[in-house]
Amino acid sequence: MRIGIDVGGTNTDAALIDDDGKVLATVKSPTTHDVTGGVAAALAGLGATEVTAVMIGTTHFVNALVEAARLEPVAAVRLGLPATAALPPLVDWPVRLREVVEGATYLCHGGHEYDGAPISDLDPGELRKVAADIRRRGLRSVAISSVFSPVSAGSEVEAAKILAAELGPGVHLSVSSEIGRVGLLARENATIVNAALSRLAERTVEAFGQALRVAGIDAPLFLSQNDGTLMDVAHARRYPVLTFASGPTNSMRGAAYLSGLSDCAVVDIGGTTTDVGILAGGFPREAAGEALVAEVRTNFRIPDVLSIGIGGGSIISSDGTAGPRSVGYRLTEQALVFGGSTLTATDLAVAAGRAAIGDPGHVSEVSYAGPLKDIEARVAEAVDRMRTSSAPLPVVLVGGGSILIDTLPGFTDVRRPDHFEVANAVGAAIAQVGGEVDRVFSGPREAVLQEAKDEATGRAERAGARTGSVRIVDVEEIPLAYLPGDATRIRVKAVGDLDLEKINA
Repeated sequence: MRIGIDVGGTNTDAALIDDDGKVLATVKSPTTHDVTGGVAAALAGLGATEVTAVMIGTTHFVNALVEAARLEPVAAVRLGLPATAALPPLVDWPVRLREVVEGATYLCHGGHEYDGAPISDLDPGELRKVAADIRRRGLRSVAISSVFSPVSAGSEVEAAKILAAELGPGVHLSVSSEIGRVGLLARENATIVNAALSRLAERTVEAFGQALRVAGIDAPLFLSQNDGTLMDVAHARRYPVLTFASGPTNSMRGAAYLSGLSDCAVVDIGGTTTDVGILAGGFPREAAGEALVAEVRTNFRIPDVLSIGIGGGSIISSDGTAGPRSVGYRLTEQALVFGGSTLTATDLAVAAGRAAIGDPGHVSEVSYAGPLKDIEARVAEAVDRMRTSSAPLPVVLVGGGSILIDTLPGFTDVRRPDHFEVANAVGAAIAQVGGEVDRVFSGPREAVLQEAKDEATGRAERAGARTGSVRIVDVEEIPLAYLPGDATRIRVKAVGDLDLEKINA
């Protein structure tokens, strides 16, 4: 049996699934300030101890960035001189976040041109001076970025070796070629964010492990990644930034599993927001190019999700409009059906007979038809904005707030599967192991495509996927006419079933 847990801003959801994929039990527990309290309560609610693995998706790290709290000051080292000096590291960050994260910035020699030719030679002496200054400042998190490192990561790898030797154990090094894609500033930003979260990642992973021990569960722990695959705790400590969008991703993967659809639109309605995404082949469609996270431009892989301010806790204004303000986790205190004084979207659903929550007598005179119709129209518009063709598109409704929706104008196939309210936890429980390649290859097309697929498959198997279960789920190739040797940027994603024997070996 597996346990899937999704730690959201309002609730921590958990689901117990047997080896045949049947959902045996589900539970919702309020998310606590320390996060792990809600996890422990959810585990206790399931009442299962004989499990083979526990998978957790969390918004803990992205919330820390949004709140500019619990972050480490970072030494940002960029390799690229004499180029790139005009725009130093963190130049485009919001001031409040930069003040917390910026420990020191350094511009050093190194890096490559777009064709792999070196911009300048790496200077070991220069890096040793940088290390001495980092040590003097007491900084313990370092982000290393280099111009065009996705084409050639040699400068970053060598710089990381030098800095690690000089700074000694206990220093966290984040290397941009392992995190982001082509595009220096956005990739560098993602690397700095990852470094800033390093200590929090260690504490959070340890706290999750403690919650399992308190619940009497002795099973491997995994965290969900942005792309719907799993990583072990060692990987999570090193790359916490890869968990940022695990919440919406888990909901979409869970929606696919519960509905039996691999290609559809997913509408996940929570307490504050509605997230709309598109599933292709059972996995979320990824955002193209850059993604804005807490006003910071990044370019690591993240699902393409449109969020609007509608949820079960949305406050209904005097003109009947829902959101964007929400009562959030205070729903059971402030909503009319619970004896409060605030008209919320949940009150409308209860008044319309779409949900049996609280005391319906408190909303017997509430006018619900117009506001609910407006909510349905706004959600339908969001789905329409996400679709890429006029072909019929099934829509799967999940999340506790999906009780607000009865029909969607313009969409004839709208489904709400069993266990819809904990689809996020189900998505975490069924997650697979993935491997991805995204770099520039040179040579004949068929040969380099096969090389990329083999490399992605190998990465998935090394990450814990069972040999023989790995399949290629996404291939993207972009010919680079400005590079010699038939150069092509190829991105391949492979996924496979988790092999616990391999993990425990």
